[in-house]
Amino acid sequence: MGVNLRVKIEKVAHGGVFVARHEGRVIFVSGAIDGEVVDVEVTEDAGKFLRATVTNVVEASEHRQPHFWKAAREGAGGAEFGHIALSHQRELKAQVLEEALQRMAGIDLKTVVEACPEETDGLHYRTRVQLNVDASGTAGPMRPRSNEAVFTPNLPLAVTEIEELGLQLKNWNGVKKISIAASSTGDLQWMVDGKLNGSERLIERAGGRTFRLSSGGFWQVHKEAANLLTKSVFEAAELLEFDQSKPALDLYAGAGLFAATMAAKYGSTSFTAVENNKQAVADGTKSAIDLANLKFEKSDVLQYLRIASAKPGSFDSVVLDPPRSGAAGKVIEQIVKLRPRNIIYVACDPVALARDLGSLSKAGYQLRGLKSLDIFPHTHHFEAVAALTLG
Repeated sequence: MGVNLRVKIEKVAHGGVFVARHEGRVIFVSGAIDGEVVDVEVTEDAGKFLRATVTNVVEASEHRQPHFWKAAREGAGGAEFGHIALSHQRELKAQVLEEALQRMAGIDLKTVVEACPEETDGLHYRTRVQLNVDASGTAGPMRPRSNEAVFTPNLPLAVTEIEELGLQLKNWNGVKKISIAASSTGDLQWMVDGKLNGSERLIERAGGRTFRLSSGGFWQVHKEAANLLTKSVFEAAELLEFDQSKPALDLYAGAGLFAATMAAKYGSTSFTAVENNKQAVADGTKSAIDLANLKFEKSDVLQYLRIASAKPGSFDSVVLDPPRSGAAGKVIEQIVKLRPRNIIYVACDPVALARDLGSLSKAGYQLRGLKSLDIFPHTHHFEAVAALTLG
């Protein structure tokens, strides 16, 4: 749009942008840090608010650092916090969660977003990478709100095996998307517009279990995330005094990361894992063939709950790991009707989590514990594990 303004940055907002104001209108600014005075260029006028990007830093924050990735400095998405010191990134993420909890759930809670163990620079952690290809054949991260890819010779957030594969260096004219995955056991797989290359399957180890995933199967992005989240779910179960004598339910189960590790730990508990993806159910079933106390149900979560909730109390504990949009109202409504004593909610979006915790709180559930993990360094994303109990 070409409109240039000088503004004072107030605070962080959800989505990796920062809030400023001009003549009574809110401006969402990319590339800023709270407390800074910056010159910005307005890129979008949405009526009630503006979007803008930083063109010059007039008064810099003490937390500002040179961005580690040239592609991001040239406008590519995927590392929107890379200009901010890691410790402050985590403080900002905690602020977003605290604000969302207070505003949407009425929960006043001081939170801490924890670094992954042995985390130093927050680089080389991604085991799943997607390269988008534009009309020129360039494969790389896309500029936000555009169809243009930014060429990058390096992939500093990817694990070394993916970066050294070098797919980002080639011209891919005629291709639309390239997905690359590396497993914790050394498998490397890449799909070019759905065509498989490399390892036929990905063998993952987490929580003392082995998972065999078909091509394109979902797995956590950070190389340590599966183990860290499994540990956090176990801690939540202990906090809630998990009853091994009663059935438990795992919703949005994927290949059964939580269901299988919990079924192995609590051998006398009957677990049901609900997942709507046919391939994930097949992978999970094969990986859990030794667990007689775990069964998979191929079903839409809402449809499954509508039947299960006809018998309130049939599951004592529910674990759920919904997509970024959260479980949403209808699913939460059915969980409330099911009346499990305990709920362990694994979330990758703080606002969706806060919204759902607000609904659960109104239904009588109390938040007993909340752990947040920074498994997406240099982005605004992170994971949280909430432990709730009824009454």
